[in-house]
Amino acid sequence: MGIHTYGTNAVDWEARVDMPRLRGERLAKLKAELEASDLGALLTFDFHNIRYMTGTHIGTWAMDKLIRFSLLPRGGEPIVWDFGSAAKHHQLYNPWLSGVQTLPDGSQVPYEGARAGISTLRGAIPPGADRAGTVATKVKDALRQFGLEKEPIGVDIIEMPILAAFAKEGMHLVDGQQTFLAARRIKTVDEIALLTQAASMVDAAYEDLYGFLRPGVKENECVALVNKTLYDLGSEHVEGVNAISGERCSPHPHVYSDRLLRPGDPAFFDILHSFNGYRTCYYRTFAVGSASVAQRDAYTKCRELVDTAISIVKPGITTADVVALWPAAQDFGFANEEAAFGLQYGHGIGLSIWERPIFSRMISFDHPEVLEEGMVFALETYWPAKDGWSAARIEEEVVVTATGCEVITKFPAEELLVAGKRYYAAGGIDTPLREAQSNLNTERP
Repeated sequence: MGIHTYGTNAVDWEARVDMPRLRGERLAKLKAELEASDLGALLTFDFHNIRYMTGTHIGTWAMDKLIRFSLLPRGGEPIVWDFGSAAKHHQLYNPWLSGVQTLPDGSQVPYEGARAGISTLRGAIPPGADRAGTVATKVKDALRQFGLEKEPIGVDIIEMPILAAFAKEGMHLVDGQQTFLAARRIKTVDEIALLTQAASMVDAAYEDLYGFLRPGVKENECVALVNKTLYDLGSEHVEGVNAISGERCSPHPHVYSDRLLRPGDPAFFDILHSFNGYRTCYYRTFAVGSASVAQRDAYTKCRELVDTAISIVKPGITTADVVALWPAAQDFGFANEEAAFGLQYGHGIGLSIWERPIFSRMISFDHPEVLEEGMVFALETYWPAKDGWSAARIEEEVVVTATGCEVITKFPAEELLVAGKRYYAAGGIDTPLREAQSNLNTERP
């Protein structure tokens, strides 16, 4: 049986995503990585790592603010210091962040996992207010309970004033990103279900987009349509929509514009959104009105590259094995692999767009990663057309299974789809609208 696609609601008559299990298994994986490390604690200012550690979320507006922070002491439970009333909300509605915990000396103390506390507002609070010092003090006091204040603390991202404040307190900060990434590398059954649901919503967005594409619409209108479809379906956050058309396809600019689509244009899209925190990264390419031979050839090559990669994915294969099947940068017009980075590419996907493993000819030969059951990643390929301005881009998300993999991105992409044709039934399926209307008019008495 393949991977299930559930509805977005919880129901009493079917076992779907189990949110308490999701939170518990994520935290258990993070604790296991912490125990296996030489760290005394993990400290995070990253929105997604905070969510993974604590099961809290205060809205996508906070993603780039670095105002929240969370700590996991070795042998303890996570603490999140959150923005204003958000901490009070957690205390009322997040029971997994309260209770009793046991200290190293065997004593039991109240567990208060949600606390008020903010950082520097990215420097907006005057330095003299010493919010950085307050952050360091809060963390040090929490670690002192466990006798860990002198142990190395693994941190993911941090501002310079916070770094200086920890040094002033005599606390040793080291790189903790790898510990977080290691915990998030293999997805749980509930994470896979949420990633699959997120992909199914993009399937629907592409269906709407395919019906909308035609000469005269603008790239930004396509972005607006995708946003509406996804939010109507229950998306938590549309992180971005790449909408690239015409001569903008080669080289790929990675940002949409207000360009008008024209007859004969190639158009490719990447849809990145979040359902309950879990992301998509999902390209599709279309032709508008008609497709040239050069465009079809580029698409065929792009499809072959992604299909060949998917065909070997199974546990035990390495990222080096996959990228060896892809062309070198010089084969499609780039000076080196760094200049072509991200075009023949693969990346893990979860609460963030780019997680482990990473597939690239730039790094995978020298630093291969072994694929394991439960990994979820996207494989994306690109090929420029011989006409010098067209290109094709395809991306599939796959889940590594015990014996191979399963693709969870389902919108048809086996061949280049031509959008924007208008037909009239009286003229037949292959008759363009104007010819059909002309035929209909001459047939009338």
